[in-house]
Order: sequence, then structure tokens, then C-alpha cells
Amino acid sequence: MKFETDFRRILKKIDEINPEAYAKTRNYANGAVTQLSPYISRGVVSTKMVVAHIYALKLPYHQTEKLIQELTWRDYWQQVWKHKGDAINTDLLSPQSNVLHHEMPKSMIHAQTGIDAIDSAILALYQEGYMHNHMRMYVASVACNIGKSHWHTPAKWMYYHLLDGDWASNALSWQWVAGCNSKKKYYANQENINHFFYGTQSGTFLDESYETLPNILCPEILKETEVPQMTTQLPESHAPRIDNNYPTLLYNYYNMDPLWRKDEKANRILLLEPSFFKKDPISQKCLDFLLALRINIPDIQVYTGEFSQFQKDTKARQCVFKEHPLNKHYVGIEEPRDWIFDVGGYYPSFFSYWKHCK
Repeated sequence: MKFETDFRRILKKIDEINPEAYAKTRNYANGAVTQLSPYISRGVVSTKMVVAHIYALKLPYHQTEKLIQELTWRDYWQQVWKHKGDAINTDLLSPQSNVLHHEMPKSMIHAQTGIDAIDSAILALYQEGYMHNHMRMYVASVACNIGKSHWHTPAKWMYYHLLDGDWASNALSWQWVAGCNSKKKYYANQENINHFFYGTQSGTFLDESYETLPNILCPEILKETEVPQMTTQLPESHAPRIDNNYPTLLYNYYNMDPLWRKDEKANRILLLEPSFFKKDPISQKCLDFLLALRINIPDIQVYTGEFSQFQKDTKARQCVFKEHPLNKHYVGIEEPRDWIFDVGGYYPSFFSYWKHCK
């Protein structure tokens, strides 16, 4: 799967959305998913923009509700992050039970779990930077609920490789599967995987009923663990040219919006803070994807360094940035992000949030 970086081609993907087909097939390996997640995560397009397009199709509500709901999940996770902050790095609602370690199965890192569909998906993740959302749930369930890993390390491993890496969606979804951000753990057996990913495999450690699966012991193939090696090599940069007659717009890993103040004269800076990428590293493939998105923002300059050092190096006086939990140390003018619905605050469950959105 190839993800284009030209904005015109990205907008074409929005035009190709089929909400009814999405609702019927999204859980299948070849389902009519939108393939927009990398662009939403990098802030190239917003969930609000996508939903506005869906509304413009003037389809019956029952044909569009599922896709709008899934897009709203993204806003919901971001709202949780906004209001809970670093608490999303810990078990949010209740401690994860039956944890044996804080690493992850070595066989999963090396795509050798013995579950063919999962191993193929992990190899594709390494090669393409993408994994089907339903498969992400399978992988998280095997790591946390069968392999007894605490969710945090394998969640960081998946985020590292995903072009659509969004720490809120990723961390909180892993917690949802692991039962510490939901009322119960999520399990999938071999029959379920075969059905949605067109397999015929049998005799695996997942070839159990849903009644027995939560009680099985950790399989031998998942017992050996390790911490995956994850580092980000940021590009070197020099102090950018700043004209203080104009505002300085700060872009980052979560904001590569080519429409943001696009008709204004401004200094445009892609800020890559080493502390950010040390805490939550991304792969070279993800970094290359980010840098390739620069083609949509004329005259943008790259600066590698902390925000405080950027201020010292440039003496920029009018910094402007979009609100985000990772931008709290920025100093300047904070602008709001686009949300699908005007519903803010913390809700302990998605459906309590969705109720207010509806």
C-alpha cells in the first residue's frame, strides 16, 4: 500500500470515500476503508473536513453514521489526551490484569507468532507503515491478553512503525483491548481471524472458543520477550531565516496542514524537537513520510531543536501554533484545532461522548 504525499491526490482520496461500502466491509482485509488515517494523524486534513465532505454527499444518515462515528473516535481519543495529558501513558481506568512483564513477545517483533495473518500483517507494517485497524486489535490482544505483556511497550512499537501514528488513538486503543480503558479485555480467536482475513489456518493457540480463550496459559511461542529497539535519527539543520515583519507559523509531527493561513505572508517552520522523538520514537519511514509532506507547504523550513533553542537562535517574535497536548511549552499565539463537533471535556467512554455529538 502506497500513501501519496501530494495534497491534490490526498483530496482525491476524500472524493473516493464510499460511506455505505465502508460500513459494510470495514472489518475485512480488503474492506472499503478510506486510507486517510496517515493524513489525519499528520494534520494534513482534519476529521471535520472529511465529515463535511460526507455531509455534502447528501446520503441517508444510516449510510453515513458508521464512518462518521469512526472518525469521531479519533476526535474522542484526542479529547481524552487533551484533558488527561500524560495520564494516557498509564492504565487509565483500571490496572491491566494478569501482566507478566513490561516487554513484548520476541516472536511478535520478528513476525513469527505462528498466526499466519498476524505475521503477514507485521511484515507489511515494517514494509509499508500501515496495518488494518481490525488487525491492530488482533495484534494487541495477542500481545496483552494472550502473551500477558503490559500494553505500553508494544503500543510504542506499533506507533513507531505506523505512518498514521497518533499517540492518543494508539495508546488508548491498546488500553481498550487490554481492559484498562474498558470494562473487559478484547479477544479474537482463529475462526474470527480466518473469517475477516480470508484464512483457513487451524491448530494454533488461538484455535479456541471464546469461553476458553481468556483462561489459556501464555503459549510457549510468546514467552520469550524483549524490548524493541526504537530510535529516530533527525536531520541536522541550521537556524532558519526569520523575517519578524511576519508571523512565524510552527508546524510539527501533528500539524502539516497546507491550508493553514495559506494565503498569508509568514515564516513557516517545521519544528522537530529531539525530546519529543526521544520519548516516542518514529521509524525512518515515518520521518521520511513527514518530510515528504513538506511539498504541500511552500517555503517551509526545517528546524531540529527544542522550542526554547529555536527562540534563542531565531529571535522570532510572533510564533503561532495549533493547540495540541504536546505543544504546551510553546510560547505565542495558540489557535484551536478543527473538531467534528463542538463537544469538549472529558468523557469516560466513547459512547457518552458520541451521545452528546449526536
